[in-house]
Amino acid sequence: MRVLGIDCGTERTGWGVIESDGRSHRVLALGVIRTAVKSPLEQRLSKIAQGLRDVLQSHQPDSAAVEEVFYSQNVKTALKLAHVRGVALLAIAEARITLGEYSPLAIKVSVVGYGRAEKQQVQMMVRTLTGFQGVIETEDASDALAVAICHATTCRTALKATV
Repeated sequence: MRVLGIDCGTERTGWGVIESDGRSHRVLALGVIRTAVKSPLEQRLSKIAQGLRDVLQSHQPDSAAVEEVFYSQNVKTALKLAHVRGVALLAIAEARITLGEYSPLAIKVSVVGYGRAEKQQVQMMVRTLTGFQGVIETEDASDALAVAICHATTCRTALKATV
């Protein structure tokens, strides 16, 4: 199964595409969609939407997964993140592929085995689980790969439960 993982952000939206059978995972592509901090939100959202459409078109994933909105103390930041997440969900719906949504806790438990893992631990486990030797440009791309791994693992577990 080919999975696109997305780590939503208004400045940097990370994405990663893996090929997985639910147990072994291989990185096919990863990157970051960057927007100018001083640009109006609607222009940033448009750039993110187009970037995700390009990724979906180029890599033709079978499914995609995004992190659920994390409710922090900063409501303004959470609202902006929700806008980006909405754009991601729209791009996925337009591509007509299945969607998985996971909490930050579920993603960390799936990849690291510990729900309060630090970003560096997530990146280390992403490398370990995929055998990826290349450069992971940012934590956003690493987090996106973690979302994809969580989805692939969850789908395999669900499939095993029905067999």
